[in-house]
Amino acid sequence: MVNLQKVEQHVTTEGQRKKNKRKKQVLVPRPACSWVYFSKEFIKEYIASHPESPGLKAATKAASNAWKSMSLEEKEKYARHAREVWDGYLSSGAAPNPKPRKQTKLVTRCSPGRLFKVLQRLTPEQKEAVKSMGFGSLLGLRCRTLRRSLCLWLLERFDTTNCSLEICNVDVPLTPNDVEMVLGLSASGKEVVNSGPEDMISDLRNSYNAINHGISVRLLEEQLATAESGDDFKRSFVLYVLGTLLCPTARLDVSPSFLHFLTNMDLVHQYNWGKFLLDRLVREVLRFHQGKQRTVGGCLLFLQLFYYENISLEGSSAPVPTIVPYLFSWGEEEIAEREKREKELGGYGSGELASKKKCHHMEFPEYRDHPDGPLITTEISRIGHGPLRPESNEVMMPLPFITSLLACPQKHVRRQKALFCTYNFYSYEPNSFTFLL
Repeated sequence: MVNLQKVEQHVTTEGQRKKNKRKKQVLVPRPACSWVYFSKEFIKEYIASHPESPGLKAATKAASNAWKSMSLEEKEKYARHAREVWDGYLSSGAAPNPKPRKQTKLVTRCSPGRLFKVLQRLTPEQKEAVKSMGFGSLLGLRCRTLRRSLCLWLLERFDTTNCSLEICNVDVPLTPNDVEMVLGLSASGKEVVNSGPEDMISDLRNSYNAINHGISVRLLEEQLATAESGDDFKRSFVLYVLGTLLCPTARLDVSPSFLHFLTNMDLVHQYNWGKFLLDRLVREVLRFHQGKQRTVGGCLLFLQLFYYENISLEGSSAPVPTIVPYLFSWGEEEIAEREKREKELGGYGSGELASKKKCHHMEFPEYRDHPDGPLITTEISRIGHGPLRPESNEVMMPLPFITSLLACPQKHVRRQKALFCTYNFYSYEPNSFTFLL
């Protein structure tokens, strides 16, 4: 026999649960901005003085045109009112406390694989043009995918105030010199300024069909597919690199503001790209931390490779000569092996900070993925670790002899270990080498 009392209790409980579910928390609306206060006042007067007006759409358009033509002094009245309303909103406690967002999936426009495909199609003349701008190191890109779990882990430990990473209970500062070590981009020179009069870049914006929006990445890919290697190619290449690898934003296109420092392509190699990349990365990560955007901008590949090279794992083999920039050392196979080892040790951060002296040994790899590409070396004195002093067991060899050695097919000759070398870092033109005897 059914217990009627229990049935009544069950019905009452279900009804109360549904009633509570339908109840919504009543929140005070967020205050409007200064434009809204102006438009309400303007539209009311406009409709009264223009009875023949077709409707609200025409009045709103007129309000928009009037707002754009107003000076800052004229707008101050409405801006002051908006601030007063906003201050009252905050002081009343009506503003809800934002819930901390824990993002489990990384969304980013940083795409080394997309750039990798474009690099494979470049002609020898175009590669020379890339080197002349100081971006020659990117021709050695081997990594095609980001390890998003690692990047998200690093973003959680990124201190935008001090521009550092908290790894292994240590705050590791990030500097433009680190960008130079990782990516091979210049960490000295003129500051990159992406602002100025709009009329200076109006023609360039027209050429990229970027009047009211950004520069299409697909359009840049089409332009880079041509055999041209002059200033138009150089400008499109730099825009493409910035938009897909070095300084991507949350948007799908490339910011036209970059055109301000690309009006004269003869000056591109003089810029401090390391500082520019790092400043943009800090800005994008800060916006992500503040919850202003779900997509993470900035060069996340830099963070990924910086972690691999500066955190050594327990039980790894004996130290090997380091290739600089680090970009050349990490292909898909190397990264997969590293990630496997990370999991075996319990996850990221299980290693220890590598010694700063590890960069004092270099090796000439065979550059398998790019047979026509440069042999990889570095100039320690300009990277920021101090010049190395030749010991008694080292000898300087003339460039023609070194060239013949590097052209030799024997692997044991091509992989000679060196302690020191000097060369034009950004165009891969070696001047001299020091080999161990």
